[in-house]
Order: sequence, then C-alpha cells, then structure tokens
Amino acid sequence: QVQLVESGGGLVQAGGSLRLSCAASRLTFRNYAIGWFRQAPGKAREFVGRILWSGSSTVYADSVKGRFTISRDDAKNTVYLQMNSLNSEDTAVYYCAAPVRTNSELGVTYWGRGTQVTVSS
Repeated sequence: QVQLVESGGGLVQAGGSLRLSCAASRLTFRNYAIGWFRQAPGKAREFVGRILWSGSSTVYADSVKGRFTISRDDAKNTVYLQMNSLNSEDTAVYYCAAPVRTNSELGVTYWGRGTQVTVSS
C-alpha cells in the first residue's frame, strides 16, 4: 500500500520559515510529479506547487511564488517544501500528493494525511 507521510509542520511567527517533508513508501518518487496542496479553515483545498519527474522543474501557485521552493531527493524518496516569508494566509493543512500532472487535483491518486502549518501574526 502506497503511503505519503508529511512532516515538519508547526507554529511559526510571521516572516519565519518552515521546511516540510514528504516521504513515500511503496512509491518510487523519481517516476512521478509530486505536488503540494493546502487547505485553510473554511476554504477549498488549493494547489501550492509541484516538481516534475524529469529533472527538477517546478511550478508554483502565484500566491507562493518567490517564497516557497520545492525540491526532491530521489535517493531518499523524499520531496521537500521550503517555505519562507510566511504570513497568516499561509496557515493551512499542507498535503503531499502524487502524481500531480497539472496545477490541480485532477489525476491525483495518492494523498498524505497532511501536516498543520500555523503562522502567528
């Protein structure tokens, strides 16, 4: 059974940084585009970014562009989401997903359980 497990969430002050990790079991990350989504209280889940299966090309939502960076370590079967300059609007549960072929949930087969990120102002 494929499992995606996120970690690294927590409470951070506005302007601070966090790094989330997504580790996979029974799924070879290098064969997939891996993405991050988030869901804030009372809002729909939204696309954050994704890293493609070939090379390290990345795509980001406009709301996080320039502040968030996705990277992958295929040897560790892990994808990271580095989040800088956090603000209160980044407060959400963050989910790892695969495969993420578009900037949406369309076609996503696997989801992690999510990790909470709370930004205090």
